[in-house]
Amino acid sequence: MGNTIIFWHRKDLRISDNLGLHNASQKSSKIIGLFCLDPAILKRDDIAPARVKYLLGSLKELKDNYQQKGSDLIVFHESPQKIISQLAQTLNVEAVYWNRDVEPFAHDRDKEVEEKLQQLGVTVETFWDQLLHPPGDVLSKSKNAPYTVYSSFWRNWVEKPKLDPVPAPIALEALNEQETADVKALGVMPVPELEELGFSWDNELLLPAGEKAAQEQLEYFCYEQLVYYNDQRNFPAVDATSKLSAALKFGTIAIRTIWQNTIRELENCNSEEAEQNIITWQKELAWREFYQHCLYFFPELADGSYREYFKHFPWQNDEKLFQAWCEGKTGYPIVDAAMRQLNETGWMHNRCRMIVASFLTKDLIIDWRWGEKYFMQKLYDGDLASNNGGWQWSASSGMDTQPLRIFNPASQAQKFDEEAEYIRTWLPEIRHLDTQELVTGKIPPLLLEGCDYPLPIVDHKQRQREFKQLYKMVKG
Repeated sequence: MGNTIIFWHRKDLRISDNLGLHNASQKSSKIIGLFCLDPAILKRDDIAPARVKYLLGSLKELKDNYQQKGSDLIVFHESPQKIISQLAQTLNVEAVYWNRDVEPFAHDRDKEVEEKLQQLGVTVETFWDQLLHPPGDVLSKSKNAPYTVYSSFWRNWVEKPKLDPVPAPIALEALNEQETADVKALGVMPVPELEELGFSWDNELLLPAGEKAAQEQLEYFCYEQLVYYNDQRNFPAVDATSKLSAALKFGTIAIRTIWQNTIRELENCNSEEAEQNIITWQKELAWREFYQHCLYFFPELADGSYREYFKHFPWQNDEKLFQAWCEGKTGYPIVDAAMRQLNETGWMHNRCRMIVASFLTKDLIIDWRWGEKYFMQKLYDGDLASNNGGWQWSASSGMDTQPLRIFNPASQAQKFDEEAEYIRTWLPEIRHLDTQELVTGKIPPLLLEGCDYPLPIVDHKQRQREFKQLYKMVKG
């Protein structure tokens, strides 16, 4: 049996292939799962209701999975800094285990929790579960320093051996009656409904919450779509992406499980084209790790630009233009379609994320941090490292070997939504217009009468020139 161990769940809402939980189960079968609905996070102004809905749904399934194993997941609406040490004392636990996180907030919080536990004589064990390679494992061979260029990171990262998935605990033991009563006295609660936390989200999520749905989606994607991924992933009207971003953000599926599936598919594929499609997805998984490593080693990225000269960029920050962008009313159909998709579903196709981010920063000349925050207020898969990395890449303020990159909305639409299928899906008020008008954005004003769709709010070519001048000025 062993002494009681608390396993503190954060971005690892699953029983299977959970590195920290697996290691805890090697020490004791009496493991109690814990999740803290932290008010410090829930009260932030960049929390998406859709993301909280995914979280709560995943917690409900995780609780069921614990109970099936013979134990339970206990939930508190309280700060971890306060409740974990209290819980450890109440249960007289041997140790508290958790999986580590790259975010600056999490680093500071975890340090405080660990110090309180150590003062109580409670052992703390932590693991890197959300990454195939923890920070410090993939360093530049010449300088022994963190990479700031993705292509070099990828070449080193992909060569390194990856951990295999770890087994789930076979059986766990529950608290006794007295321990259960003592825990209840601390304020344990059932997994709440979304509305109880003050949020509302009525729309369906792109991927249902929980471990089971994530595993099923991975299997479907690998068997049905992966061998076409490179060819189709850039077309937002095509269902060709993995849809696993939220599952990875909340850890309802393990990155080791995903990687093992890519290796299996590589071993079974029978053409060079299929192989390239699989490798392209592996590179996307490496992008995720690259941004996680960057945030760990450069925590200042969470608050500002990586490039020094961008820290004082003279953004114009027009509130009316920003509001038009948020609402999908810029007069640029591909941009507006993408923003409508975000607002209605809590998700946006990755190609479109780049298009709208470039438009906000290069056409509207608005600080990328405004867009980054708006995304976090809407995205059900919103992850600080990935969102920040993507926005800084688009804004030219981040780690990109081609920093001055400007997307032309019309060119992007013509290339990736050639028949305007995506535009028509999200802009029903103008779906009757000719395809060429929709993809170029060159819509005669007469055709917009009675459509409740705006004329372009800025001129792309003119704003492109303005941005380049400002960029040249700050770069010197």
